[in-house]
Amino acid sequence: MNEAILFPGQGAQFPGMGRAWCEAFPSAAKIFEQADRVLGFPLSDACWNQGDAVHRTDIAQPGILTTSVAIATVLVDRGLDLAAASAVAGLSLGEYTALWAAGSLAFEDALRLVRLRGQAMQAASEAIPSGMISLMGASLEQAQALARLGSAKGICSVANLNAPGQIVVSGELAALDEVEARAPEQGVRRARRLVVAGGFHSECMRPASKALAEALGKVTIRAPRVPFVTNVTGDFVSDPAQIRAYLADQVCAPVLWEASMLRLVASGRTRFLEPGPGEVLSGLLRKIAKDVAVRSVAEPAHLG
Repeated sequence: MNEAILFPGQGAQFPGMGRAWCEAFPSAAKIFEQADRVLGFPLSDACWNQGDAVHRTDIAQPGILTTSVAIATVLVDRGLDLAAASAVAGLSLGEYTALWAAGSLAFEDALRLVRLRGQAMQAASEAIPSGMISLMGASLEQAQALARLGSAKGICSVANLNAPGQIVVSGELAALDEVEARAPEQGVRRARRLVVAGGFHSECMRPASKALAEALGKVTIRAPRVPFVTNVTGDFVSDPAQIRAYLADQVCAPVLWEASMLRLVASGRTRFLEPGPGEVLSGLLRKIAKDVAVRSVAEPAHLG
């Protein structure tokens, strides 16, 4: 059976991401050159030479997509058949890369969408001071209880169900202060603030969702040529209209990553590939399903 391919989301970025690939492989360099041209500014320079600029939401999102596409393009040159993948999925932002790999979105369209997505999410974060907290070792019930307590102080909800014991709550800062203060009484051993611009995957992002829905309405989305699992439901989706709606909803909806991976495993997928910066998804998958085979291709050295 061919591998299911997983693409990372925001948080995988780091200064210099993609540079080693571009220096080693002309096809990767062409992807970054195309991105610079399409976006009308030097994304490559922002990723490689501007230090912490790569962590800005409006840079990180197109940067991660471009790096992942560059790596996947090198793998295609070396024999990977994207059309023969057993399935594709992506964590949040990574869904755009997954849909590119599945033939649903053209690279240029995906790039413009994630640039707008990053800008809109950054603007929403500045409009409503907000953030995210990782609840280490928490159960879903504990996270939901804390989110309810936080809601008394402002927008607050469960945002990411990444893996067993890795749940993230998102919302306004006053609400997160309440979550942090009440975590011990709910039996959560550690609540850690994440270094993010705002309360992603919560109602704090509603203005971004509306801006994205408008942009998605102007873009061609085709039925994926391989099975695609969405974060919004944790299940397969193939209808282009439904995919378009989920992509708009996704910035406010919780990321059901654990459910998505369990769905893939339950449907018989046992081999997984993660092409992109970092190895976050490989680590999460090993916690979700210990018996599957997963390999990360984050650096040229991994090609061997």
